[in-house]
Amino acid sequence: MDDLHSSSSSPSPLLHFVSSPSQQQEPQPEPEEPLLLSLDDAIEHYIGKASFPLAQVLIVSCAWIFEAQQSFISVFSDQQPPWHCTHPDDTSCTTTSLPCSLPKTSWSWDNPKHASIISEWNLECSSTFIQGLPASAYFAGSLAGGFILATLSDTRLGRKNMLLLSSLAMSISSIISAASPNIWVYAVLRFITGFGRSTISSSSLVLATEMSGRRWRGEVGAVCYIFFAFGFFSLPLMAYFSRESSWRNLYLFISVPCLCYTILLYFCVPESPRWLFVRGQTKKAIQILKNIGLTQDDSLDSNLINLNFVAKETCNMGTYSSLKMMWERKWAFWRTLTLVILGFGCGVAYYGMPLGVGTLGVNLYLSISFNAFVEMLAALIIFFLIGKMKRKTSVVVFCMVSAVCSVSCVFLKMRSVRTAMEVVAFFATTIAFNVVLIYCMELFPTCLRNTAMSFTRQAVAFGCCVVPIMVAAGREHEFWSYGAFGFIIGGCGLFALYLPETKGKLMSDTLEEQENMERGF
Repeated sequence: MDDLHSSSSSPSPLLHFVSSPSQQQEPQPEPEEPLLLSLDDAIEHYIGKASFPLAQVLIVSCAWIFEAQQSFISVFSDQQPPWHCTHPDDTSCTTTSLPCSLPKTSWSWDNPKHASIISEWNLECSSTFIQGLPASAYFAGSLAGGFILATLSDTRLGRKNMLLLSSLAMSISSIISAASPNIWVYAVLRFITGFGRSTISSSSLVLATEMSGRRWRGEVGAVCYIFFAFGFFSLPLMAYFSRESSWRNLYLFISVPCLCYTILLYFCVPESPRWLFVRGQTKKAIQILKNIGLTQDDSLDSNLINLNFVAKETCNMGTYSSLKMMWERKWAFWRTLTLVILGFGCGVAYYGMPLGVGTLGVNLYLSISFNAFVEMLAALIIFFLIGKMKRKTSVVVFCMVSAVCSVSCVFLKMRSVRTAMEVVAFFATTIAFNVVLIYCMELFPTCLRNTAMSFTRQAVAFGCCVVPIMVAAGREHEFWSYGAFGFIIGGCGLFALYLPETKGKLMSDTLEEQENMERGF
């Protein structure tokens, strides 16, 4: 990377500025103007190397709280409720695991009937497909939304507007879900909620990191994970204290604050200066950088405007032209494909373990709380150590640890040991997943960053779509849950070996700048 700063010539016009003849002939010494090599240098200059826009980053990262709650709410709202026999001496009742074949008068739910959709809509004897339909519909909506909306954040809408629309759609459809009259309407609304949710994490993560300099890039990404862990941890607490009330209340508890958050986001957070820059809105980008950095320094304005002439030519894109650019650059295509495979593997294990943890025979609320706790611990580790972690090595190592611990859950019989192995496996999966998302941002320039991130997230959503089926199969044959989770994340994790290391490198803004930087110019 030192070559990038020390080279005296470069084929990229973004790297250096040649002074005009009149300036070269000027004998009088003039104040030295800072050398602007890229937009990264501009962010360092305006904002400062020792800080980042804390208030904006915190507000943007709050979106992850609501995404976490929406992603895991079905664990509680769609759960198979516990039941008991009304006549303890009835052997036909006490010897069966499901009440389907029993007379209605011989058994009863432990909790109020409206505590779960299963009991409220009498789905206890329905097929596994029907019971898992709402959860699968949510992730199917995320998958569809990702493919349809993936490029809009890079092209037409921008990071902030995409995040606003996604948060608004997710919150409103979730509020309406609380009024669902049956499982079919509920599943459709969950699909719409997933469709809206599809770009929340990618848009918020990219927006937060693009407002910060490279010194704090990894830590800013880790802040998002901490908020996600907080949202995950808050859900079992809300579900536990509302277990005697309707599942509909749980939806309102997480949806109304999300709607209020959308309003706060609109008034308090600016658009990404990087995105504005590559879209030709340089003056607005400069002003946002100045506002964030609390400075009115004009020394780099002219250089940054000159940079924009080239960036505008190389990144002025139509709605789906980023896909064409990704296809034309084979390195970008193969990186995206590799990240899709990594995302699928992490997604299966990351969402499968909490959904299947009930099969380990421990309390549901306690098990989810354990997973939420290690999620928070993993996020804190990422926050403090991401600057020292090699991306490629970290992904491979933690995927392997998760694979070994997950498969061991199938063969170990002691309940406490199996629970410990599941917690370690989920912890390793969470770290690998978080590093993959940071890795994805660093592998692509601004022109393609959000598109690549969206594809990676959609691969995660695709993995989530198949998880309910795997968990259902795992109730009969344990290998098809935790055994399959382990082999999938272990096999997919090895693909990270094909990616270049990005620790400590600059974030590029154009394809040409990315290619020149990797060639060592």
